[in-house]
Amino acid sequence: MKIPEDVIEQVRSQVNIVDVVSQYVQLKQSGKNLFGLCPFHEERTPSFSVSEDKQIFHCFSCGRGGNVFKFMMEIENLSFPEAVKKVAEMEHLDVDSKYFTDAAPASRETSEQKQLIELHEQAVKLYHHILINTKMGESALDYLHHRGVNDETIDLYQLGYAPQQRLLKPFFDERQADYQLLRKSGLFSETQDGKLRDRFVDRVMYPIRNGTGQTVAFSGRLLAKDSDMPKYLNSPETELFNKRKILFNLDLARPNIRSKQPALLFEGFMDVISAYQGGIKSGIASMGTSLTEQQIYDIQRITREVIVCYDGDAPGQKAIKRAIDAFKQTDHQLDLKVVSIPDGMDPDEFIRNRGADKFQTLLQHAQSPVDFDLNYLKQEANLKTEEGQAAYISEALKLISTISSGISQDLYLNRLADSFSIDKQVLKQQLQPLIRKNVTKRANHQIPAAQPVNQSPQKRDKVTVAQMQLLNRMLHNHDVWVKVSGISGFSFVDEQYQMLYLLAEGYFSKFDQYNVATFSNLITEDSLQTLLIDIDMMNLPEEPSPMEIDNDLDVIMNRAPVETKIKKKQAELKQASKIGDVDKQRQLMVDLLKLEQQKRTKEQV
Repeated sequence: MKIPEDVIEQVRSQVNIVDVVSQYVQLKQSGKNLFGLCPFHEERTPSFSVSEDKQIFHCFSCGRGGNVFKFMMEIENLSFPEAVKKVAEMEHLDVDSKYFTDAAPASRETSEQKQLIELHEQAVKLYHHILINTKMGESALDYLHHRGVNDETIDLYQLGYAPQQRLLKPFFDERQADYQLLRKSGLFSETQDGKLRDRFVDRVMYPIRNGTGQTVAFSGRLLAKDSDMPKYLNSPETELFNKRKILFNLDLARPNIRSKQPALLFEGFMDVISAYQGGIKSGIASMGTSLTEQQIYDIQRITREVIVCYDGDAPGQKAIKRAIDAFKQTDHQLDLKVVSIPDGMDPDEFIRNRGADKFQTLLQHAQSPVDFDLNYLKQEANLKTEEGQAAYISEALKLISTISSGISQDLYLNRLADSFSIDKQVLKQQLQPLIRKNVTKRANHQIPAAQPVNQSPQKRDKVTVAQMQLLNRMLHNHDVWVKVSGISGFSFVDEQYQMLYLLAEGYFSKFDQYNVATFSNLITEDSLQTLLIDIDMMNLPEEPSPMEIDNDLDVIMNRAPVETKIKKKQAELKQASKIGDVDKQRQLMVDLLKLEQQKRTKEQV
């Protein structure tokens, strides 16, 4: 059943797009609009804009734009009915479920991708059932309970068990699952003769979900001791799963991070799960690899506060150092802090042994990256020799020179001078050239400013500008609409503008007032929706002048046809040159000269 237009508009009008988008993007007020890092492509300077007045979003870099439903379709790969349903649920609006029973799946997400996700979701249910309800799963359940994981948390994360007896392949065989689909899923390994066998055997199973909560992979923790097999085994890279792009638990952590909790970056799944169970719900983890630029970007999109909470042992400290360096390389704009877990413990172990409250205290006393780096340098240095001390001081000054605050620099110099009984002025003299070097380096690598709101990433010709400007005026100003629509034989030059014009006629037959968010609901074609938002986001004077409208009409109705003829003749001339038709070339040159003269005459009018 098609959702009635009045129901769609009822949902849209009761929702503030800022509230919805803010759950996925960190927004900051700038002028009339709010800006943030685009969730649809990687960027370092915010070009993603949300207009609360117009209830639309628009990225000035990648061009995506639309109303709240369009945003949900793009961000979570939903069809339009699915997006309406999702928005209504997010805002706790009561909409009759009969409108969503036949909701078509999103066309952008391929059928194969949906089928692969469905395979994973079925595998989650099977593994979880085996863990909770069967004798085969008792040892795995005992292991999790011994690790302090309660049944509520097991259900929340849908933890499971892949038994020694391979059951997943027979499970899918009974359901007549497609062989090629199973091959691509990553859930099976393939023998030389093409047979598929369960990849995960005798392992506690941790489902890995993407940012929208869909299971795309697994990580399995081996139960057997003294085995030659790896302790942890992840799904291989597939069409769904790229470990460099996934952050474990992001789907559950995001709402808590958006409610002003810092993002806690852990190393392992159990660290995240133990913290969540202890009420610390903003934890995420990378997939057993060094932190990637994509993962840092995804974090920066939703928060400015990050606390790195890696293991307290020597490998953990090295991992913290790598993470800090990774953040530095991305020119991040984050308030980054570091927690040092005492006694070489990992976060999971600390929470289980000393409690979540004590861990919260550690978070409250998190140190700056500079403090961590200075301590790390000190542990690595040989401070018993003068050469070792000099080397440490030299590296410490390099770190201090990266601090932007002069007061903080001074405080660190005091500590360094006291620690080694050195004249502070001597240290200051050595620090100054390092500061100048960093200033020069930052200037050379300065990120370009965000695209101004009144500009488009691409240059536009006169005809395009005239069409965009005139249609903007027609939509927002009834007098202009009446004037242009009353011109006999008027039409826009390009089909897409003419199509928007015709759709607008239908819109105004139902609505008296123009609202871009409401109008966009009538547009099903992505390219037209994007064009509409581009048109609506033009930065024009509030009221049009008669000269502006007349000039746009002249370009569209008089100059544009000449331009079209010139382009056609140029194409014909190129073809005549290819085949060596000299007479044709001569005639076309005469025609082009006449058209160019006609064009110049019109431009001078």
